[in-house]
Amino acid sequence: MANPDPKADQISRRQVLQRAGALGLIMAVERLAPSYTWAGVAAASPTRRRHGPVAELTIAETPFRVRDRTATAVTINGTVPGPLVRFREGDDVTLRVVNRLHETTGIHWHGLLVPPEMDGVPGVSFAGIKGGTTFAYRFTARQSGTYWYHSHSGLQELRGMYGPLVIDPIEPDPIQHQREYVVMLSDWSMEKPASVLANLKKQGGYYNFQKRTAGDFFSDAGRKGLGRTLSDYLRWSRMRMDPTDFADVSGYAFAYLMNGLAPEGNWTALFNQGERVRLRFINAGTMTFYDVRIPGLPLTIVQADGQNVQPVEVDEFRMGPAETYDVIVEPKENIAYTIFAETMDRSGYARGTLAPRTGMSGAVPQPRPRPLRTMQDMGMSMQGMGGMDMGGKAIHGMPGKNTDSTGGHMNKPGAVRRDAGQLDTAAGKHDMADMPGMRPQPEPAGRDANRSLPSRNHRLRSEIPGATPVEHGRDTHGTGNQAVPEITRSRLDDPGAGLGQDGWRVLVYTDLKALKPYPDRRAPERELEIHATGHMERYMWSFDGKKYSEAGKPIHFRYGERLRWTFVNDTMMEHPLHLHGMFMELENGAGDYLPRKHTVIVKPAERVSVAITADARGHWAFHCHLLLHMERGMFRVVEVADQP
Repeated sequence: MANPDPKADQISRRQVLQRAGALGLIMAVERLAPSYTWAGVAAASPTRRRHGPVAELTIAETPFRVRDRTATAVTINGTVPGPLVRFREGDDVTLRVVNRLHETTGIHWHGLLVPPEMDGVPGVSFAGIKGGTTFAYRFTARQSGTYWYHSHSGLQELRGMYGPLVIDPIEPDPIQHQREYVVMLSDWSMEKPASVLANLKKQGGYYNFQKRTAGDFFSDAGRKGLGRTLSDYLRWSRMRMDPTDFADVSGYAFAYLMNGLAPEGNWTALFNQGERVRLRFINAGTMTFYDVRIPGLPLTIVQADGQNVQPVEVDEFRMGPAETYDVIVEPKENIAYTIFAETMDRSGYARGTLAPRTGMSGAVPQPRPRPLRTMQDMGMSMQGMGGMDMGGKAIHGMPGKNTDSTGGHMNKPGAVRRDAGQLDTAAGKHDMADMPGMRPQPEPAGRDANRSLPSRNHRLRSEIPGATPVEHGRDTHGTGNQAVPEITRSRLDDPGAGLGQDGWRVLVYTDLKALKPYPDRRAPERELEIHATGHMERYMWSFDGKKYSEAGKPIHFRYGERLRWTFVNDTMMEHPLHLHGMFMELENGAGDYLPRKHTVIVKPAERVSVAITADARGHWAFHCHLLLHMERGMFRVVEVADQP
């Protein structure tokens, strides 16, 4: 029977999805939303539907509604996120991409080992897909696991162009489960991406509405004295930094989404009591770190970045943009559990529900206080601090440090809690904000001011977590870098700012161990080092003080070599660094079981080393996966060839 009211057909896709659980509109949801968002109405595991080795993806502009506002998104097959692409390890895959935009685009298959011309980065490995044309990606699936795909053109990713990708293993899956769901986290702004970037170029802290206030000043003065407080505030001012800088774009401009739904949409996954449920978490956020937990349920991490790891049970884990984690949960009660993904800066959250039936919802946790940057983030020297050990052995209760004075794990339940921002030393209790920190960059002098000077004493065996910190040396990287830390250190056993103070078990990188060793066990024959640099006030981001446009020649890997690459973060922000074409083995002390990752978070004033087997000839992108950092210059090309 025809609908007599033509306006009834104009109901938004978001409204349909939000009402589907109550109305049972399974066919409407199937037509308008990606298959993995059926969880609120489907009785079976939604991610078991396979595209097979051949699929067509159409890129177009489509109205997209979040809460009560509508904007234009760049969609894949009409949805945000795009459809789940699923095939099997060993498949010869053909993915036909139709571009209905009036601009060039391309899809990058994030974490997949594909030929360089299939990697989807316009200007690096292929020319891009022009508007009105079709391009066929063809490759053999050489791996299994949870991955995702997204645009690598301009700022299209911030407009909604991303989706999940799952490759089923050809061998029996060692991860046993009865149900599984994709949980794709992302961020969305009603502002045009170009406007967001323009605002940050005018003022780096444009979206930071959590800065310290006059009330904070007087509160600090009452706690530690006027002189110390004034000194603290003046020091941060001299460094032209803010201790509340954790996210360039906050909840003021972003809505935080779970499978395309704002928190009010209450995306729901179903379970039967006692089942093992696999949740495939993917952080597709362009600029957002998420701290993920399900209150009342332990989380067993079984996969990181698509690679199986030895199971580790935690209560919470942090995800940088582009990372993926597969988690097993076993609900013991027929109640609703809240899947809670809180932003690192505490300005918002994404949220969904794990429940035995539709229409249920669990309590939403209270937001935690926003953290402050600490001594470790500043990379301060410990000289003159009562003989405190440089490696942190004599530091007790350091925020973010996962070991107590006896070497025990600070994340275990019942661990001693300390006031945030304080540490105990042999010389007494000190506030981290009162200590010397990063050295502001001097203004350039003369024609050689931008020249990178050779460093001294940079060597660090970061495969041994907690190794002796390394003096930064003379590298200043010119005017492209706002400040340099006095020392850098391995922080792989550090859960990160704002975590580790709740008595919960928090995942740290030293927890990750591969399920099986990688076949190439050669020791690295060569070592490289690269520094993440930036200038927040000017909103300039770079490697070794140079934007991509200033970088010159690609970074050369010799085909077939085994090398160590050390990432050094000279900035006061976390950077998720992503290498295309090859996995990186994180040197985290796991011996033969180093975990393989495609994206590695590097904390402020941290040194992280990875081992790489350069087994993929061609040109490959290497960049920070904070989209606006990449857009502003934190990008390089790696060339794998016999000769440079």
